[in-house]
Amino acid sequence: MIRPALGTALVFTASGAVVGGWVARIPAVVERLSIGPGELGRALLALGIGSLVSMPVTGRACRRFGSRAWVAGTSIVATAALAAAGFAGTLWALSGALFVLGLAYGSWDVAMNVQGSFVDRCAGREWMPRYHACWSLGSIGGAAAGALAARASIGAGTHLAVAAAVSLAVTYAGLALYLDERAGTEEPSGGPRARFRVSRVILLIGLVTFCATVAEGAAGDWLALYLHTGRALSQADAALGYTMFAVAMTAGRFAGSTAVARLGRAGAVRLGALLGVAGIAAAVLAPGTLPLYAGALLWGLGICLVFPAAVSAAGETDRPADAIALVTSIGYGSILVGPPLIGALAEVIGLGRALLGLTVLSAAIALLAPVLTTREPEHQDQAGRTPIAG
Repeated sequence: MIRPALGTALVFTASGAVVGGWVARIPAVVERLSIGPGELGRALLALGIGSLVSMPVTGRACRRFGSRAWVAGTSIVATAALAAAGFAGTLWALSGALFVLGLAYGSWDVAMNVQGSFVDRCAGREWMPRYHACWSLGSIGGAAAGALAARASIGAGTHLAVAAAVSLAVTYAGLALYLDERAGTEEPSGGPRARFRVSRVILLIGLVTFCATVAEGAAGDWLALYLHTGRALSQADAALGYTMFAVAMTAGRFAGSTAVARLGRAGAVRLGALLGVAGIAAAVLAPGTLPLYAGALLWGLGICLVFPAAVSAAGETDRPADAIALVTSIGYGSILVGPPLIGALAEVIGLGRALLGLTVLSAAIALLAPVLTTREPEHQDQAGRTPIAG
């Protein structure tokens, strides 16, 4: 299973680079278009709407066409939209590009997680945190390239067009190693059109994911902007702050399999959530540049395991593609709610105070963490894994 695991990791890396490149250049786009936090929040709302339109149907699409074909198509659209966002000359053009980006990227995200869950179940291993670590590694590369481009005064459009081309090339290299998750699996009872049953457990997993993606997405959408406008850091230094967040996400996820083995999913997620509370507070309130960066590191370390833990839990059901699509759709609903809410709060109480509200969500994750260990026993073997039919 090394080859398909490597292919999965490459696609996750390329996907992360798309996000990292975008968030690093948000300050440049905001400055060029002369828009405020509220207007940026409304533009980012289009990204969330696009994701929520496509993600719920991706599970069915993967069962019909396979995750390889679906990633192949959506990645082309997503990278083209990334380049278009960099060249957008008006708020409306930016919103349109972000809507298309969300439409394709959200579906891409679900499909690559479906493949990752399938590889893990075939291998009998929980590598999902490491796939997501590769996503974080890609976001570090994308953000670092964005910081270098900003320091070199390279326009956001030029930089994001190059980043899009590189990300697409890496994606297709990974797809060459993908497995067809449709082969050797049994259709759910009732055939391919059988209705997917949404259980209470899946909804609670989705709620935990929602809280985590609000906190994670806020770092991507607002951290660099806050450090630039609220703490007077340069654009390059502000982008470096997000890079610190992404570094912690990556390190925590690479260590995630060990942490889960020692503490269990719930224990590892709960500990991380408490660290996240401290990190968010420090990233907003700490005096001096280095303490701000330390807060960003704790913020990323605290939130890093929630999403992969939720995907692993959803993938242990008898309809993994549909369950993963639903859980990630609920999580991505944060894109619909988080940016406009934080943007609106920022205009009333300031961006820093708005970000402090994320500590409540991190605390909620700590309380709800036990749901991530809930399994469906009838679909597991004695080792606690979900077997693959055939």
